[in-house]
Amino acid sequence: MSKTNTGNFFEDFSIGQVIKHATPRTITTGDVALYTALYGPRFAVQSSDAFAQTVGMERSPIDDMLVFHIVFGKTVADVSLNAIANLGYADCRFLSAVYPGDTLSTTSEVIGLKENSDGKTGVVYVRSTGINQKGDIVLEYVRWVMVRKGNLSSPTKDAVVPELPDCVPSDVLGDAIPKLNRYAYDADLAGSNFFWDDYEVGEKIDHVDGMTIEEAEHQMATRLYQNTAKVHFNQHTEKDGRFGRRIIYGGQVISLARALSFNGLGNAFHLAAINGGRHVAPCFAGDTVYAWSEILEKDELRMRDDVAALRVRTIATKDLACAEYPYKLDGKKYVDGVLLDLDYWVILPK
Repeated sequence: MSKTNTGNFFEDFSIGQVIKHATPRTITTGDVALYTALYGPRFAVQSSDAFAQTVGMERSPIDDMLVFHIVFGKTVADVSLNAIANLGYADCRFLSAVYPGDTLSTTSEVIGLKENSDGKTGVVYVRSTGINQKGDIVLEYVRWVMVRKGNLSSPTKDAVVPELPDCVPSDVLGDAIPKLNRYAYDADLAGSNFFWDDYEVGEKIDHVDGMTIEEAEHQMATRLYQNTAKVHFNQHTEKDGRFGRRIIYGGQVISLARALSFNGLGNAFHLAAINGGRHVAPCFAGDTVYAWSEILEKDELRMRDDVAALRVRTIATKDLACAEYPYKLDGKKYVDGVLLDLDYWVILPK
């Protein structure tokens, strides 16, 4: 018997299967420093212990997307080592704050399977849950991924496609942050004078700045998350693959878009939920990522008088500035250059 892990293929998954992923990961300030070096996020609450404590938090929490990537990275060896593409996300909720020194681990349940018509691949739906060392759930989300079949003659499975919500309900938002001292929140130090009340539904924001991804950066990022997906690392094999080169981890684009959104959404310090997301096109080293956002919905979070929520759609593009808000042609086909379509909730002070 081989002692090495070749990963699971489509036929290896079954509905209701629960996978306990290796390995637990303690997040340190070193991880935070490297994450900052890779993406340059500037949200004050995650940047400064002093700022976070002034507004009522015990210290600066870990950036929400770093939490997501760590939890996600645990799943790769078991769920998507033999994947062709990660297709999308839904019902993603950030439920508890994570601080340096916390240890995260992940389990996943298979909730859907659908073989593709080519008979060579299938789509696997999993609900993954990240918990801390106390057993508190910090993050829960659904993703679906296209996985190769290892044995093309394996029997076709009955298709099971889970019903997923279009939007995370607002009554579960904000649990990951304590009540804030709104009057101690210094807008000058935060870098933005715009609070929840200043945004309108339908408003579009060009985040202006672009950031070019270098080959070394995306590989360092993926290793930071212990994401072992083959397509990100092995140029020796990928030179003969679909694209002839390594593909950028989709989460790299999400983190860049989130960091770029500071220019226009500087007080939206907490990403509370991801309603849905689609990686529209592949991204490669040398591409320059831009982003723009549209405010889809506002929710006052009536149980809170300190913060409120904005539902935001952020579109990330490659080598395409966003002054004209590129999205879809006739509301159907995405404009060439669109990389990411992400629908999410953020929390910011009232």
